[in-house]
Amino acid sequence: MEIKKRVVKVVDENINNNNGESNDNVFNNSNVVSVVFRSLILDLLAFTMILPLLPALLDHYKNVDDERGLYTFIQKQINGIQSYLNAPDRFSSVLFGGFLGSMYSFLQFLGMPIVGALSDVYGRKLMMIICLCGISLSYLLWGLSHNFGIFVLSRFIGGISKGNISLSMAIISDVTEPKTRGKSMALVGIAFSIGFIIGPMIGVIFSKISGEHKDTYWYTYPALFAFFLSLSDLIYVIYCLEETLPVKRRAKSLACGISGAMIYINPVDLFQFNGVTGLDKNELKCLRTLGRSYFLYLFVYSGLEFTLTFLTHHAFGFTSMEQGYMFLAIGFTMSIIQGGFVRRIPQNKTKFYAQLGLWMIIPAFVFIGIAFTIKLLYIGVFIFSVSTAMAVTCMMTLVTSIGPENQKGTITGIFRSLGALARACGPIIASLAFWSIGSTTTYLIGAIVLIVPPLILQRVDTNLNK
Repeated sequence: MEIKKRVVKVVDENINNNNGESNDNVFNNSNVVSVVFRSLILDLLAFTMILPLLPALLDHYKNVDDERGLYTFIQKQINGIQSYLNAPDRFSSVLFGGFLGSMYSFLQFLGMPIVGALSDVYGRKLMMIICLCGISLSYLLWGLSHNFGIFVLSRFIGGISKGNISLSMAIISDVTEPKTRGKSMALVGIAFSIGFIIGPMIGVIFSKISGEHKDTYWYTYPALFAFFLSLSDLIYVIYCLEETLPVKRRAKSLACGISGAMIYINPVDLFQFNGVTGLDKNELKCLRTLGRSYFLYLFVYSGLEFTLTFLTHHAFGFTSMEQGYMFLAIGFTMSIIQGGFVRRIPQNKTKFYAQLGLWMIIPAFVFIGIAFTIKLLYIGVFIFSVSTAMAVTCMMTLVTSIGPENQKGTITGIFRSLGALARACGPIIASLAFWSIGSTTTYLIGAIVLIVPPLILQRVDTNLNK
């Protein structure tokens, strides 16, 4: 609560500095940002609860699925490949997890720009309510998922409904001036930090209450609590969130909005930044170079990050509680680095620390890949946490320094879509590698590929300084 009060106070002070606004409007803007922040915390607490439980969940569905179930059907399709590759059966849950992770991110990749386009026509609040209804339904289905098919359906609905994050950013953009928007947007990062510190622990506490998975339907407890959090979020938004996009400012045509959204879905347009106008050749070249570096980094990073819980589950026998402690350590380290160091990095040093973060992820994954003791594993996890806290934040800061003010939203939107596309591809590729050639080889190959992103980013130096 103290963190939230301090953050809201900072936002209030920023908004009060806006020129030419009345006191009433300042109050309304501050209230909207505060509502969005609290909504995100409720949403991310529910979203992160499943993370340390996923390996045990997939093992559960493997054991309970009958011969006509979806898990068994998919397993039969890959048995031939498994025999050819001599892949161990115990790693099958990793492959299923990769499929689910990539599916969820791919649905986000498709859904976010379309939800954004619809909100430009019908308003932010209506689309936020629709998204939160879908998210609540997904958690309810998870709680009732006595077989793998229903669980996959719950993840499908949850992924396609996850446009509330991008809507939150759009709402903040609606009510803040460009000069204060950065600090208000920082609330999104703070909400993620709080969610990833507390959410996984809530999940494992509920699984602990159920007797460390001895209860047949042990997952019902965390699922229904996630449903309660999402339902509370929905009710809170209905009663407390103001509409921030007046009718006179809305898009006149849905076709126009959907056409614009396609720029965020077509990979060619994304990598070429075709949706951005008013840039000189040097700025466009900088964005394209940053985009390639960012995508390749997140593609490998997201895949290895996703398989981390499966590695600790299979190699070290981590229980859900131990998985929760690991996420707590990661989130706590990241919040300290981001809050105490990264936000104080001067603009002229941003590039240096972005590259440092990219270089640091390489030894992190090497340590994790070769870890034969808990100590080596946690050395890798610590370096991973520090690197993550620096790399993405500094790269996004670099991105916001390029282009005219009226194109910042488009530029950052394209980068978010590139990130979503990378996260849609990374988990399934890494899981296939984990399943077929093992965790150590997968992590070492990933570490070698991760040498490329900082080398690509290095070429941006000259361009930015011209």
